Amino acid sequence: MKKSVAAPARRMKKQELAEKVMAFLQKEHRQAFNYKQIAFAIDAAPSQRMDLINLLDELVDLDEIQEVSLGRYKAKANRGTENVGYFVRRSTGRNAVVIDDEQIMVAERNSMHALNGDKVRVIVSASRKGQEPEAKVVEIIEPKEQVFIGTLQVEPSYAALVTDSKFLAADIIIPRGKLKGGKTGDKAIARITQWRDNEMNPRGEVVDILGQKGENTAEMHAILAEFGLPYRYPQAVEKAADKIEAGITPEEVAKREDFRHVTTFTIDPQDAKDFDDALSIRRLSNGNFEIGVHIADVTHYVRPGSIIDKEAQSRATSVYLVDRTIPMLPEHLSNGICSLRPNEEKLTYSAIFEMDSKARVVNYRIGRTVICSNRRFTYEEAQQIIETGKGDYAKEILALNRLAELMRRRRFEEGALEFGRPEVRFKIDDKGHPVDVFFKEQKAANKLIEEFMLLANQTVAAHIGAVKPPQKPKTFVYRVHAAPDPEKISNLATIASRFGFKIAVDGNARAVNKSLNKMLREVKGRGEENMLSILAIRSMAKAEYTVENIGHYGLALDYYTHFTSPIRRYPDMMVHRLLDRYDHGGRSVDRLKAETQCDHSSAQEQLAANAERASIKYKQVEYMRDRLGEIYSGVISGVTEWGFYVELNENLCESLVPVRDLENDYYDFDEKNYCLVGRRTGMRYTLGDEVTVQVARADLDRKTLDFALVADKGNPNKPLPPVESGPRGKRKTAPKHRDGKGQRRRK
Repeated sequence: MKKSVAAPARRMKKQELAEKVMAFLQKEHRQAFNYKQIAFAIDAAPSQRMDLINLLDELVDLDEIQEVSLGRYKAKANRGTENVGYFVRRSTGRNAVVIDDEQIMVAERNSMHALNGDKVRVIVSASRKGQEPEAKVVEIIEPKEQVFIGTLQVEPSYAALVTDSKFLAADIIIPRGKLKGGKTGDKAIARITQWRDNEMNPRGEVVDILGQKGENTAEMHAILAEFGLPYRYPQAVEKAADKIEAGITPEEVAKREDFRHVTTFTIDPQDAKDFDDALSIRRLSNGNFEIGVHIADVTHYVRPGSIIDKEAQSRATSVYLVDRTIPMLPEHLSNGICSLRPNEEKLTYSAIFEMDSKARVVNYRIGRTVICSNRRFTYEEAQQIIETGKGDYAKEILALNRLAELMRRRRFEEGALEFGRPEVRFKIDDKGHPVDVFFKEQKAANKLIEEFMLLANQTVAAHIGAVKPPQKPKTFVYRVHAAPDPEKISNLATIASRFGFKIAVDGNARAVNKSLNKMLREVKGRGEENMLSILAIRSMAKAEYTVENIGHYGLALDYYTHFTSPIRRYPDMMVHRLLDRYDHGGRSVDRLKAETQCDHSSAQEQLAANAERASIKYKQVEYMRDRLGEIYSGVISGVTEWGFYVELNENLCESLVPVRDLENDYYDFDEKNYCLVGRRTGMRYTLGDEVTVQVARADLDRKTLDFALVADKGNPNKPLPPVESGPRGKRKTAPKHRDGKGQRRRK
């Protein structure tokens, strides 16, 4: 049947356009929409695009609707009525309640001392024109369980925890009987037990003493506690793990495919102890290669519902801080029985591939195996062999590298994204103090391992998910990556075009990604490299775990999962169990239960990433504190209304140049163009600009650095004196003011 063609939308008058916009937003009052979505919903003519954009801005100015984020609009919340939301407490005093994505301010006197994350009932006052509405907390419905980290101050008449929290300005008063032996200067964790309406400070009790403030382990444990992550293993779990034996008996080996006499090795970082993947290679009689991707068979040892499994499920991931790993599994398993150490027989779960000389998979099988690794390589050792062609198992490593290069090239031709920024690493002394900075870059040896892990992951996902209709795929765990927001890609394309780069905005994913890769390759070494690579990364969605397969945009794959790291990721353990279940004819597992664990794993992964970044930031501040007053060249890596961030070229340390210190002018924040613009001079500070800065301040308690501009383009700023922030109550910072138009200035 021929598809009918819709009549073109008629052009509406402004009043009708406004009425339709208001009606739509009020009907869908719980959500925010961009102008394209609104235009489609009200059937606005394409020729009225600018009319609609101008109208939306006008309605925001008239306080009829709200712009909840850049370019996203929604109806204003009902005023003068009760609402339920989540409290946001800030140490700056700018408290708020979040109701349907809208933040409404709450004065401290109207907060009932609610804490960050508490579910609260509020009454929202009717807003007056030109003023922000306010809310008053009338009930704390569901307090969020939380603790606070800080430093103890014990005096003869009282004790207090001086908190490090971004969400609590007040110190916590601790009765002397609730100190758990803590003394002045101890880093401690405390919980609030009482906060009376008429008291400025909450009362609480110490939960744990971490050690002396400034001591490395105490500070690393404080970072973990800040994000609600465990920093020690329960003794009962470790005892249960210690009782587990390797159990590689003739009976167990007989159930598995035997690879003990096939050339096998691991390639890992120099300081790694948990070797969860190994590669085997042998030439077949038909000239093809048989490549085995062998993964530690963790689920053979960790049974569902056991005390070890419950702890791993709760943690969901290992956490990698600057100087240590907090493993998901007890050390007896992660570094011992399950770790694929050389010259030891190990039980594995494997994906075995037959590949031709062009790295095309001719056949594959997935099953349980037993291996004995011949050699443990570091990435540096394997790289040396790739570069020189000499060393242990050089023939095998060179063959694997050639196949990996072919797979990698084909992957990018098919539309996979090619992001790659060097990672900052610190050389730490025996006391945990950073003494040097170096960069970790992906070389051929890293990419070799990456390609075969990607191959195993995508093969396992397709093995379960790619079924022929009318058969339905069984519930499975996928690692998915959504397509980027079209607006972000469009904005990136606009900025990239100013530098002569063209990004395909309207094409399919493959075309868009190929144009992005082309830009990222061609921009290397140019002044705008940092700016455009940062914007490209920020335009992407975050990958996550789910049972709803939508494919992996960044890898350009229809099916993808995580199978290759069960020692450090719980979703990989889930995948191993599901594979085994379905291989033995088991029924599909409960979808909702699996999705709940996927959500938890995604959330824990994000917390672990945040903790890792916090540990890096702490070491950066610690490292730069030794270099107060020194001058560096850098690149503007972020721009906000309160200043711009500079990443130093020498060591990739990043910190803020506060707008309050730009004394030569008033600066407006141009969000669309990622720059601060001087109102009088027209001077611009734009993402990607090269600048010279001095290390001005370092505050280890808050993990913050401040840089000061030095002789930048005639900027008359004088470098700030190199001083550290003092204790609470003695910080010397200029007061911030607003001049009525949104920009900050010095008084």
